Amino acid sequence: MDVREKYEAFKALVTERKAEFEALMDFVENETSYLTAPASTRFHLSREGGLLEHSVNVCENMLKLRAALAPEVTEESCVITALLHDLGKAGMPGHPLYIPNQPTAKQKQYGYGPSVPYRTTEKLTYLSVPVRSLYLISAHFPLTEEEAQAIVYHDGQYVEDNRSVATKECPLLFLLQYADSWSCFVTERKQR
Repeated sequence: MDVREKYEAFKALVTERKAEFEALMDFVENETSYLTAPASTRFHLSREGGLLEHSVNVCENMLKLRAALAPEVTEESCVITALLHDLGKAGMPGHPLYIPNQPTAKQKQYGYGPSVPYRTTEKLTYLSVPVRSLYLISAHFPLTEEEAQAIVYHDGQYVEDNRSVATKECPLLFLLQYADSWSCFVTERKQR
């Protein structure tokens, strides 16, 4: 299966809140750059469609972890948080967060492209990626507290602001955090 087929199969696992989820995904797919955005400006999957590919990788790894470690956590919550944990990287409707970088004058002079493929736009008010994700989702979809916690704190120890959740993590957060890290540092390194 290719990335798009996996994505559609994962979305089909959301059944309890199907109508609300379909409405959210209609917004995400048609009004944001979620399907075409890179996953980062220069690190993992910094290419068109990288965000979707990363989200699918996280979902696939998260469902494997869930089956092995926490079958009491619903597949639905795993799919929702995995697919949407980095939605903030899509920016806002009509304004992607990551835009193609331009070469410097010297790079142009010598026929080189930019050293970093993407940069962050200056047209958006600053929000961290998890907070922007939560902002975009909550306007269209009712998250559970556990889903909100998982999305906001999924970067774990890599973010200083996340220290407040230490020892208060729900299992869904751990699954998302581990699946995200595994996807970035193992799965996506193999895919290069």
